[in-house]
Amino acid sequence: MKKQVLVAGGGIGGLAAALAASRAGWEVRLYERATAFSEVGAGVQIGPNVVRRLQAWGLQQPLQAVAAFPSRLQVRSAVSGRGLAELPLGPTAVQRYGAAYATIHRADLHGLLLAAVEKYTDTQLHLAHAIDSFADDGTAVTVRTSRGKEVEGDALIGADGLWSRTRTQLLGPVPPRVTGHLAYRALVPQHALPQALRTAQVTAWLGPRLHAVQYPVRRGELQNIVVIVQGPVPHDLENWDHAANAAGLEHALKGTCTALQDVVRSVAAPGAAGWRLWPLCDRPPVRSAAEMARGLVGLLGDAAHPMRPYLAQGAGMAIEDAAELQRALSMHDLEVPLRLTRYALNRWQRNARVQARSTRNGRIFHATGPVRWGRDLSLRLLGERVLDVPWLYRGDGSIASSL
Repeated sequence: MKKQVLVAGGGIGGLAAALAASRAGWEVRLYERATAFSEVGAGVQIGPNVVRRLQAWGLQQPLQAVAAFPSRLQVRSAVSGRGLAELPLGPTAVQRYGAAYATIHRADLHGLLLAAVEKYTDTQLHLAHAIDSFADDGTAVTVRTSRGKEVEGDALIGADGLWSRTRTQLLGPVPPRVTGHLAYRALVPQHALPQALRTAQVTAWLGPRLHAVQYPVRRGELQNIVVIVQGPVPHDLENWDHAANAAGLEHALKGTCTALQDVVRSVAAPGAAGWRLWPLCDRPPVRSAAEMARGLVGLLGDAAHPMRPYLAQGAGMAIEDAAELQRALSMHDLEVPLRLTRYALNRWQRNARVQARSTRNGRIFHATGPVRWGRDLSLRLLGERVLDVPWLYRGDGSIASSL
């Protein structure tokens, strides 16, 4: 008989986990709290390290059908508008790392994973049905769902996000860390913009205590705009998300260049949905494999290692996790706890490194005073040597660890 894995959460990480476990020969039951599969948010950048994983799952064509593939990354000063450095992407990324650098609407990435799960696997998808608690007796794991139903499986993967109930029971009730950073996000139809404001590249604007990023998504039809500023956060972090006040953003951007303010004002273009605002939270870098798996329970994606968006790898690390989970679950000569231990051993250090570098990048992006001047000088002198991240784009944390 096939072994059965229970998956908590139907977001990008949960669907990737379901696809991976199915490819490893397991039966999958996935439980999602929402009443319908959907993904809110805006754009996601996925580097070559992530695109390679999607290719390995046979998703290259679906990705090409919905993503954009920027020609370059350009960094500019948010104050002067001056270009500071560039990194070629497009064919250069393929030549260097074996896969493209893509930008995609979060809903499109979620949609192509869902379509793959429905088309290529026998995963049982349970909507409006969350996993609220579990019991691991060493031979099986039994979960209790939000409908009061008990379900038994051979393993449980918690992919239930930043406020993961699986994590809370496994590791204790330690809440996520408030970063003091707020993300304003918007999508704008490119056809509604003047030609000068349309883009086929990734542009990052670095300013004191803030930065902005813009890039194309959905085949280039939409432009994703994100502005992250430092400021006070609301009290109800778990449930708070609302249409943002554009006046507050304009106030935060006082002192920035006209070119950036023109980009921000373009969100008022016809067809644009307006700003949405998210407070950003994370956790300290993972400290050991035991923070990603214990017994018959593993954690994946934001449930294990939520990170700041300053390396554009949040969704990417969840997909890498799923790829490693597939390798581990395929080790049929090992007992299930050892398979999950192998998964965690092969992932925790890479995830911790990405978490730490993301936090460090945030300090650099938002630097003030002499540190900002030194940053800008380094970018002008060293260019793509500063922007390229070979250790990230070449690897996926799949080097086997000994048990």
